[in-house]
Amino acid sequence: MKDSNIKKDLEKKHYAFVGENAAVQVCNWTKSSLRGEGACWKEKFYGISSAGCCQFSPNVMNCENKCLHCWRPIELNKGIDIKEIFDSKELLNKINVQRKKLMRGFGGNKKVDKKKLEKSYTPSLYTLSLSGEPTLYPNLPELIKEIRSRKAVSFIVTNGQNPEMIKRLGKENALPTQLTLSTNAPNKELFVKWHNSCHRDSWERFQKTVSLLGKLKGKCRRVIRLTLVQRGKDEKNKLNEIMNMSEKNVSEYAQIIEKANPNFVHVKGFMSIGNSRPRGMTYDKQPTFDEVKEYAGKILADLKKEDKSWGMLAEEVRSVVVVLGRDKEEMKIRKV
Repeated sequence: MKDSNIKKDLEKKHYAFVGENAAVQVCNWTKSSLRGEGACWKEKFYGISSAGCCQFSPNVMNCENKCLHCWRPIELNKGIDIKEIFDSKELLNKINVQRKKLMRGFGGNKKVDKKKLEKSYTPSLYTLSLSGEPTLYPNLPELIKEIRSRKAVSFIVTNGQNPEMIKRLGKENALPTQLTLSTNAPNKELFVKWHNSCHRDSWERFQKTVSLLGKLKGKCRRVIRLTLVQRGKDEKNKLNEIMNMSEKNVSEYAQIIEKANPNFVHVKGFMSIGNSRPRGMTYDKQPTFDEVKEYAGKILADLKKEDKSWGMLAEEVRSVVVVLGRDKEEMKIRKV
């Protein structure tokens, strides 16, 4: 599919573009927060206002992987060749303009606190997790520095395929406030099946990033994120058997976590939404909150064999997520 057609498809999904390659979308939690109907679990755990969160990407649909569980339209993946590089200040300014346009309708909603809405127009958090892999973007260090200059928080969610960019962020004093590594497959065999990467050495690249996280202790907040998927019930579904929460996987996850030595571990349940469902990642592959919490408890027990300070710090039933860590006082970044 041509880039122009990809752009049109994503605009139907309420992406607003800057140029041909950068885009912003207003998260449902941002909308919910503005209406006074609840906020994202990140607000509860970290003190970051959901209303002030800007979810964007400088390189929409550029990614090395085609992950089975991804709710984004990986069928429109544009690969790793990024055609547009922006001036970071100009990019953020235009992203903010586009985001404000997407939020325009909230001004006439009687449920919306107008002061909160006005404040939300200036993002307090920029999270590079809309679509596409942010560490592919060549100008990422400058972009993170620009976010920092605006006294805003920056979150990067990465697939771990570009350890050299992680190194560069460290060397150029451009590490984000929080760096999250998605860890959906804890061994090489499952990793290759799960992520469908364009790199033959995808597992080795991932392992290098895991090691780098351990070396960044004290330099930025580091998170390992697990998205758990259970075995399905539909025998006709070709993805019925693929899952990542077996008993064997418990110790494998623990080994990765010990190597990365993160501040926190997010143990999250897969949700069958967006493009993941027609791909075969159906509702019956969603674990319940209780199943996720039980599995997180098994990982925690394994971690405590080596370090008794690990504990279960927080949970959110609606979002099917549990947070493991060693210091609950570290969780808050800001007070909402």
